[in-house]
Amino acid sequence: MNKARTIRICLLATLLGTAPLALADAEHSMTGCLAAGAAEGSFRLTDLGLADGPAAVEIASASVDLAPHLGHKVEITGSTVEGADPAAHTMSVSAMKHLAATCP
Repeated sequence: MNKARTIRICLLATLLGTAPLALADAEHSMTGCLAAGAAEGSFRLTDLGLADGPAAVEIASASVDLAPHLGHKVEITGSTVEGADPAAHTMSVSAMKHLAATCP
């Protein structure tokens, strides 16, 4: 096996090995109703309207002020993070877009 081929194989193996990590860190958006979380000062997104997927999103942290939008329909953008409940979809929110002052 020549040196160039060996380098390409090693590079491909490295890329394939880190692909799931890159996908897990990708930002995504979800739309729903902003509600208070179980702990004081925490938030969650409910009424997502998804046929397949989580029923709610737990918000672990946010770089935007979510409190004024409680009870409003919003779109949050952020990354999936590990939460207290491994079965729950948990996000760290980097942006929020206000969609409506009321929720369904």
